[in-house]
Amino acid sequence: DHGKTSLLDSIRNSRVAAGEAGGITQHIGAYSVPLPSGKKITFLDTPGHAAFTAMRARGSRVTDIVIVIIAADDSIMPQTIEAIDHSRAARVPMVIAINKSDLPTSDPDKIKRELAERDVLVEDWGGKVPCVSISAITGDGIDDLLEILMLESEMLELSAVEECVAKGSIIEAKLDKGRGPVATVLVQQGTLRVGDPIISGVYNGRVRALLDEYGKQVKEAGPSIPIQVLGLPGVPQAGDIFSVTNSEREAKDLSQRRQLIKREQDQRKLRSVTLSDLQYKIQEGKMQELRVVVKGDVDGSVEAIAQELGGIVHEEVRVSVIHSSVGAISESDVLLASASEAIVIGFHVQTEPSARELSQSEGVEIRNYKIIYEVVEEMRAALAGLLAPSTEEHVVGSAEVRQTFRSSRTGNIAGCMVNSGNIIRSNNVRVLREGENIFTGALSSLRRFKDDVREVNEGFECGIGLEGFNDIQEGDIIESIEVVETLRSL
Repeated sequence: DHGKTSLLDSIRNSRVAAGEAGGITQHIGAYSVPLPSGKKITFLDTPGHAAFTAMRARGSRVTDIVIVIIAADDSIMPQTIEAIDHSRAARVPMVIAINKSDLPTSDPDKIKRELAERDVLVEDWGGKVPCVSISAITGDGIDDLLEILMLESEMLELSAVEECVAKGSIIEAKLDKGRGPVATVLVQQGTLRVGDPIISGVYNGRVRALLDEYGKQVKEAGPSIPIQVLGLPGVPQAGDIFSVTNSEREAKDLSQRRQLIKREQDQRKLRSVTLSDLQYKIQEGKMQELRVVVKGDVDGSVEAIAQELGGIVHEEVRVSVIHSSVGAISESDVLLASASEAIVIGFHVQTEPSARELSQSEGVEIRNYKIIYEVVEEMRAALAGLLAPSTEEHVVGSAEVRQTFRSSRTGNIAGCMVNSGNIIRSNNVRVLREGENIFTGALSSLRRFKDDVREVNEGFECGIGLEGFNDIQEGDIIESIEVVETLRSL
């Protein structure tokens, strides 16, 4: 109730032609607003940040800038914090709009102070986040907000190509009784035209009609234009990518392949965000942090867990709490975890049935705890398992080269006497000449007379072949090296 709908209505009614304003009745989830400069801003009015994150979880990035609206006569709400965390996780720039500034009880400084406590520093507090006071009722500050958005877009150098194959994202989709499947799309590159063969998710068809936000039929739509598309045989998911293909045949072939892949994935029920999967990704160098969403029963618990986890720091890996709040584990938490490759930690809280079901389909692991110590120790142990073990080299044997022999099959062979320890076939060796290391590598052969052996003990002679090294000389010392791995702790 901080004024999102009122702000959108105020912007649209002040910017569209008087004759069209009364015609804005249908809700298609996105609105294009013309500016005096001739440029346009498209506002997405999706059902909150959960939809925003659902799109991101499916690989769709439709948002260039997020406007976080906070009422000047209220405080920062849990939904506000969640919206900020979702924006940060998506790495989308934020603009803070402090609404209801016309009210006598408004206190913008209180809002800015609460934002600072959440590490969101606005520009007039020495930070980098633009902030503007507005009134959706009187219209005060609306022009300032639009100007800030245009300045941000110039700094981000946002642009798109019009003359190419059309591509974009599904914003909303529904089954209309009279018109069949209707998809609201945002064109992100190229120009979408009536008659184009199109594919989105597992559905393919031909664009039968395009309707603008006023319900009027149009022939085409370019970049950043929200448009309703009729012609798909089914209802795609919000966040699915749509693209135009060269022919309907190509779209159909692609659709069939995608349906097959989807069936295979459904059968496997891939769990893509389990702790073991994240460990593997970190070990492979694909991630440097273990991301978690923390939900708890009371503020004190949530704060304590977030603080403890944030304190587990190492130069190679770390825990990153991307969102923490009080309450049951919800669909929104699961979507954020899915999109951010995170796990969900619950402390003395239940998981909503719909969230549990979603976690299974999205492959998100939910871990529940009753003792804070267990949370911290388990995460610490998980991170410790991600550290590459420390290695130490131990010399387990040494042999002196007494003679060298030429072999047509294996190259030079060193006739040696083992002076100490054991020379082991599976170990690497290093060759020392006058105290200087001239080669480190593997053995190609280890023999006692004509027999291949696994090791040769002190006081015995042997023949040693070195892999990739033939410059062996009498008097050289060959050391057998054993590498000992030690598990590291945080």
